[in-house]
Amino acid sequence: MEQNSNKKGNFIGILPLIVFLVLYMSTGIFTGSFDNMPLMIGIMIASGIALALKKPGETRPTTFDEKVSMYCKGGGEETLILMVLIFLLAGAFYGIANEMHAVESATNLGLSILPSRLILPGLFLIGCILSFSMGTSMGTVAALMPIAVDIANKTGFNIALVSGVVVGGAMFGDNLSFISDTTIAATRTQEVSMKAKFKANILMVLPAVIINCILLSMQTSSTPITQAVYDYNIVNLIPYAVVIVLSLIGLNVIKVMTIGVASGIIIGIIHGDFTLVSSLGIIHTGMTWMEDMSLIAILVGGMVALMNYLGGIDWLLEKLTRKTKTARGGELSIAALVSLLDIATTNNTISIIAAGPIAKEISDKFGIARERVASILDLFSSAFNGLLPYAGQLLVAGGIAKISPMSIMPYVWYCILMLIFGTIFILIGWPKFKKKDIAKVEANLQ
Repeated sequence: MEQNSNKKGNFIGILPLIVFLVLYMSTGIFTGSFDNMPLMIGIMIASGIALALKKPGETRPTTFDEKVSMYCKGGGEETLILMVLIFLLAGAFYGIANEMHAVESATNLGLSILPSRLILPGLFLIGCILSFSMGTSMGTVAALMPIAVDIANKTGFNIALVSGVVVGGAMFGDNLSFISDTTIAATRTQEVSMKAKFKANILMVLPAVIINCILLSMQTSSTPITQAVYDYNIVNLIPYAVVIVLSLIGLNVIKVMTIGVASGIIIGIIHGDFTLVSSLGIIHTGMTWMEDMSLIAILVGGMVALMNYLGGIDWLLEKLTRKTKTARGGELSIAALVSLLDIATTNNTISIIAAGPIAKEISDKFGIARERVASILDLFSSAFNGLLPYAGQLLVAGGIAKISPMSIMPYVWYCILMLIFGTIFILIGWPKFKKKDIAKVEANLQ
């Protein structure tokens, strides 16, 4: 993306983003539901504002057609289109995995081996495994909350506490899964491999996982739980294993997702869950779940291109880094930016897509390894998304548990610990990664 010649930029260039945030937040607050302002509509309105604005100090005014061309080039940027392809494949994988009962088998396997005396840490770890396998926090919350409510009723555990455990486990996978849309967004915007991002990210959140399990194991219930028997088929977990193993060895993500979908289709047909012909419809349905996210990513790309032309990106970069002299300060700026965007939009993927170009600029300016930048973007946006009482995760959990999302928020200990340790690791500069030559990184991603 072409850089603005005025490195201080112009405040006018940030107006489209401000318009979007004000529209989204005010609509949600005044109507009582953030669903009343669809993200796509809000971004389209902001994009219209960007197209209407004029760049201060232009010697020759840019025509409307030229602005539209900039917008289209920004939305069709190579990284964004690749991200869209991966989003669609991730949707296809989840659709097939759900229909062949891989999700059900993953949940039931965890519950079958769960010791009753470790019910809460066990439930959290099941949530971690399930969300890592599924790549979706919302799907994990929806799958585990009915079980969590039953556990709370039978053991006497605080229902808000148990709900917080489920949400925390769900955000683990949202942050780390190889098929999570946040991981896809973070790695593609920073042009790093999923394996590299995973290695940096897991080191930053592992202490939070361990301490959360310790804290949960210290909680006591008023009634002992009866161990139940759950049905599962270990073969149904093969697609998850395939995706995880191939991603860890560094295979191209398009190949990984394609092989994962193919393995799910084969197993589903063998088990009689669907036919080859009906699997095509399932794949299509899964892809439609990601259509909104894909289109939003393209629209955000176009809007960011116009913001860059108007000087907004440089203005934000200058304001965020004006008093920043070190890589540590740059990382804190990135964490603050993506956190504020997530608080405003309640969508960690969109927050990462919007913050990604600015984070990349900060990375280049202060010599920050892209693996760390991708990890910071994903970690802080996921943590806040699990703590916002008006975000989808707590709304779904509260709805199923029939309690206020606000009552759950103090018990999402894992997300709180993510923020604490994310900040600590920024301050101490660990784990360290060398800043690689960008040309080599891009070559490795081909």
